[in-house]
Amino acid sequence: MAVDFISEINRLKQERNAVIVAHSYQNDEIQELADIVGDSYALSKYCATQTDADVIVFCGVHFMAESAKLLSPEKTVLLPELRAGCPMADMVDREGLIAKKKEHPNAAVLCYINSSAEVKAECDVCCTSSNAVNIVRKMDTDEILFVPDRNLSQYVAAQVPEKNIILWDGYCPTHDRITPENALKTKEKYPNALLLVHPECTPEVCALADFIGSTKQIIDYATNSTTHKEFIIGTEMGVMYALGNNNPDKTFHLMDAGLICPNMKVISLESVYHSLKDNLYEITLTDEIMEKARVSLERMLELAR
Repeated sequence: MAVDFISEINRLKQERNAVIVAHSYQNDEIQELADIVGDSYALSKYCATQTDADVIVFCGVHFMAESAKLLSPEKTVLLPELRAGCPMADMVDREGLIAKKKEHPNAAVLCYINSSAEVKAECDVCCTSSNAVNIVRKMDTDEILFVPDRNLSQYVAAQVPEKNIILWDGYCPTHDRITPENALKTKEKYPNALLLVHPECTPEVCALADFIGSTKQIIDYATNSTTHKEFIIGTEMGVMYALGNNNPDKTFHLMDAGLICPNMKVISLESVYHSLKDNLYEITLTDEIMEKARVSLERMLELAR
């Protein structure tokens, strides 16, 4: 007999005092199922301060589940699919970062949350795309080594020109694939629409945008707009679910049908069910990494207030 995954997941949630959190790039059915849906910052904050669950099932990618574990070490954190990685996070490793730090001994090290726990352990502060500008402004240093996203780093550097931002040559393959030509063509096709893009896009694409913001900021901007009813979305297609649900009176055009993060899409109702049923796949970290990496995340939460 076929398993009713939603009913079974809800039953297991009650049995295990579990909560399901999902990033806004997840498949629609996962967002529908989740107790909370948001961007990296919202989910980090929720896991750290807003749930008394014993088990967190993190429907996102590996670095996100690690961050939840770092902020809630006493909880069991499960990632339903081991394949759910992040190419950008893989573009910086601990050894490479240590070597770069030696080249810039006076620089504070800021890491995008899209990084492993081992990398976070070598950093002073963490940030997300929604709070990166604010974090950089509050850091008490003029020289900052920012890893791993070169596009987000350049966006922040333009907003905070008084700081010297040292770039790392990493990027998000999904956002980086958007070209200025693509953006211009889409704007010509929908002349009445505002272009909303993520700061993981290239500076050339950001220069064409009407609004630049994190996943949540894009959703909030479109939802709160009273003067515009049509938008071009320059980020991963998962946000179209919330945009459509929240704004039935507005029109949204995904800039490119290829704006898909395949790593985010591997999680399914079936894998969430097996994760809860069989404790797959539990995030474990050494005490040393936990202690060192947690500092950068806690510092982020402190500065982002």
